[in-house]
Amino acid sequence: MNRDSVNWVGAMPAITTPFDDNGKIDENELGDVIERHLALGATGVVVGGCTGEFWAMTAAERSRLFAVSKAVIGTRGTLIAGTGMIGVEDTIALTLQAEQAGCDGALILPPYFVKLTDDEIYAHYAAVTACIGLPVMLYNIPGNAVNYLTPKLVERLGQLERVVAVKESSGDWNNFYGTFLAVRDTLRVFCGPSSVFGVPAIELGADGVIDCFPNVWDEGGQTLFEAARDGERLLAARLQATGRRLTDLFTSGGRTLYPSTKAAMDLLGLPGGGKPRAPLRALSASQCDALAAGLQAEGLL
Repeated sequence: MNRDSVNWVGAMPAITTPFDDNGKIDENELGDVIERHLALGATGVVVGGCTGEFWAMTAAERSRLFAVSKAVIGTRGTLIAGTGMIGVEDTIALTLQAEQAGCDGALILPPYFVKLTDDEIYAHYAAVTACIGLPVMLYNIPGNAVNYLTPKLVERLGQLERVVAVKESSGDWNNFYGTFLAVRDTLRVFCGPSSVFGVPAIELGADGVIDCFPNVWDEGGQTLFEAARDGERLLAARLQATGRRLTDLFTSGGRTLYPSTKAAMDLLGLPGGGKPRAPLRALSASQCDALAAGLQAEGLL
């Protein structure tokens, strides 16, 4: 398998996982989240990623998340399931459940917490991909996973049979650029922090974007992708500037990205908000007020 084995392209938002008042996955609201993104032109969605709080969910909950999401999206878009876990056997088991649910691909980050060598990371992916049938999108997010997928390592991992794509979410333009140059002919390359440098990434030739901001910002998904792809420079520049300001807003004043995303969705009356799972905590009243003021300044509220 390689990049030509899949048709993944465009904006595939990393969606939140809504929880009800009892802390369980709100399956009806999850459906509303997916429907909203499809209506906005998204080519698919990523469920159970970092934005989806996978790290605070049991394996059984993640498996259920995949099944419910597939029942909603059907064949109307690509469904990528975040199946990364620390252990090889656990990652294989969850990925096989995503495959059984009908997901189109698995988003797999390297084992997290403990610092690994490139050989150890490669061995993990090699063991996992030897036992699954789904196409794999590598996930580089060292700020959360500790372990870094360098361009050289991504190129090496791209030789594994099931690997067809990479989501480059390091936030480091040099690493994104190096990765793109190393694997653009063999893997599909998706820009993670599209709110920060999605436009230049797409202009460079990135196949798509996977970001959390389309959860709160309609134009931040497929509109941004198409503007950059089609050379609409003024529109693309405006959208990129908005994305940069929203990124700063969501991660300043004691706020962090995922609680801010859910709080903003609540302020905007969008499905998928609510309380994040512990150890994350909902924003304070003063933090919400500042967030609301920032959203108003951007014309979103």
